[in-house]
Amino acid sequence: MAQINKIFNGSIKIPTPVFFIATILVIMYFLPREGKYKYTYTENRPWQYGLLTAPFNFYIHKSAEQIQQEKDSVLRSYQPYYENKLSVAKDVVSQFEQNARVKNIPAEYISYVSRKLSEIYKGGIISVEDYDKVQNLNKKQLQLRNESEIIFSTRHLASFYTPRQAYDKILGDAPKSLDPDILKALDFKLDVSILFDEKKSNDLKKQMQDQVALYQGEIQSGEKIIDRGEIVDARTKNILDSYNSEVVNKVGTKSKPGWLIFGELVMITLFIMSLMVYLKFYRLHEYNNRKNVIFMLIMVVIFPVITGLMADTKMFSLMYLVPFAIPTILIRTFIDSRTAMTTHMLTVMICVLMLPLAQMAQFIVIQILVGYMCIFSLRNLSERSQLIYCSLLILLTYIVTYTGWILCTEGDISLIKENGRMYIYFCINFVFVSFAYLLVYVCERVFGFMSEVSMIELSNTNRPLLQQLSEVAPGTFQHSMQVSTLVVSAAHRIGANATLVRTGALYHDIGKMVNPIFFTENQSEGMNPHAGLTEKESARIIIDHVAEGVKIAKKNKLPQQIIDFIETHHGAGKAKYFYNSYVNSHPDEEVDKADFTYPGPNPFTRETAILMMADTVEAASRSLKDNSKEAIIELVNRLIDTQVSDGLMKNAPITFKDIEDVKEVFSEKLISMRHLRVAYPELKRKEGGEEEVSI
Repeated sequence: MAQINKIFNGSIKIPTPVFFIATILVIMYFLPREGKYKYTYTENRPWQYGLLTAPFNFYIHKSAEQIQQEKDSVLRSYQPYYENKLSVAKDVVSQFEQNARVKNIPAEYISYVSRKLSEIYKGGIISVEDYDKVQNLNKKQLQLRNESEIIFSTRHLASFYTPRQAYDKILGDAPKSLDPDILKALDFKLDVSILFDEKKSNDLKKQMQDQVALYQGEIQSGEKIIDRGEIVDARTKNILDSYNSEVVNKVGTKSKPGWLIFGELVMITLFIMSLMVYLKFYRLHEYNNRKNVIFMLIMVVIFPVITGLMADTKMFSLMYLVPFAIPTILIRTFIDSRTAMTTHMLTVMICVLMLPLAQMAQFIVIQILVGYMCIFSLRNLSERSQLIYCSLLILLTYIVTYTGWILCTEGDISLIKENGRMYIYFCINFVFVSFAYLLVYVCERVFGFMSEVSMIELSNTNRPLLQQLSEVAPGTFQHSMQVSTLVVSAAHRIGANATLVRTGALYHDIGKMVNPIFFTENQSEGMNPHAGLTEKESARIIIDHVAEGVKIAKKNKLPQQIIDFIETHHGAGKAKYFYNSYVNSHPDEEVDKADFTYPGPNPFTRETAILMMADTVEAASRSLKDNSKEAIIELVNRLIDTQVSDGLMKNAPITFKDIEDVKEVFSEKLISMRHLRVAYPELKRKEGGEEEVSI
């Protein structure tokens, strides 16, 4: 978190364009790499686009089902390959005879079994598993060769024995002169001699399958594929699918990037650089504010990343679940409407690059109208409930715009019912957009922003800190209230943020709560706590109210924007009453001006400049003995001109025209506030009567 704060406040020196370049790279990383096909279509539905002709030669691919059927048909003539191991018969007979002699088996038994084994092995013994496998393939024959031969011959499956069949054959064919019990007790092993030739069988199967053609024709370059309004039948759909496949192969994939990636890089760079140029030339303050730049770029990045992930999974129909209005709401809340709309448009255009052509126009139209609805419905954001109201208007915009689009492009009202799920998506989108209420609070905490709603909440005079100010320093509280009245009118006149400057005015003097009695507005008549103090000591007490105010503000977790008003409302000016007094009483001494100078900084926004002017003229107007119009105008002009000549306004983006307008507003307000009331005449008592009382 500390590193993030260093990036925000500029402690880590990173040029602003680097953030824009990083944004381009992040978006490029999450873009779908699959070749993008421009058309979407459905079988037995009209073709929605113009004439489509083949830009190059390509083959018409057979469908996967068709290819599989043809392969299955070819494999009907397939016969598996087996090998007859002749050595197995010799080994089995030899082993039987050897074991029988050891056990003293009569010769006639040995002779019969040996002869029968040789006869059976001429036919061959196949395993039960292989026997069942051949039967399951619906084959009656197989290809067989002897182990020493190359040529295969066809053999019927019934000509082979399984081990069980061979055993039963030996017992069943025995002459009556041989005892069956002795035969059953003989130890003879029946090994399998017919073995599956897996390599030869697989090679044959592959060779047969490779004979199946993958194509069923060819489309020549320039040949018509389909025209607008024609029905996409089964054959045309197959041609379009084949064209789609060829486009994907020619453009590139994740493993083989092509010109698609370069084109996307060019377009995204143009969009992001357009935002940078806009900020550079039209919102220089935002461009130089690293925190604001990072905030806006995060808003730009998030939704193209989400769109890219959805495009990778082909979930284009779910795009309207994504709350694209949220960045517009947040940027409008914390920066301004024009920047919010510009950012929204660029974000939408980046996301459009990831969509099929058929959805591009619809997506752009709907999202543009949603963006404008955000701006219009939040033009005066003063209550959090307006965010819910904005969400409802966005939902209505989605529904009306989508319905109108379907009717004007398809002309078929039944499609609205068929696409009813889209209205469910819009409702879910409304729920997501409603969470902007929480995101405003999160962004305020993470980025240190202050929304207009927060300003209004902070300017509530019932808040504990302002209540404490009214009790501890009632004169200062009244002064702050009067200043807030002046600055609001001036801000409206020159187009500054009236809500912000009013809130800053209410808190700008909270540091006076530490030593309230040392400030004139909190003193009773005849009281002078500065008596007995030197001018330097008094000046230090007065100047310290700025630093004390900053401490109180940070302790109460006031936003930095409010602390800026506390720090700048005197700028680097002087405590002139005590400075002038000291200079007058020490004419021969070289005065150190630092002892009487406020720590600053000078105002650096129009709002802080307005507050400095208002604070000075309001305080000075209280000491006027002549409350005439001319005296007030002269006072206002003199004090503000002095501030300008002292260089206190040199860092504020305020023009001479703005200053003259502020002077005029302050004069009008102070004349109205300081006017003398009409003296009510005393009622004369009538002779012999009672005095009339009026209320």
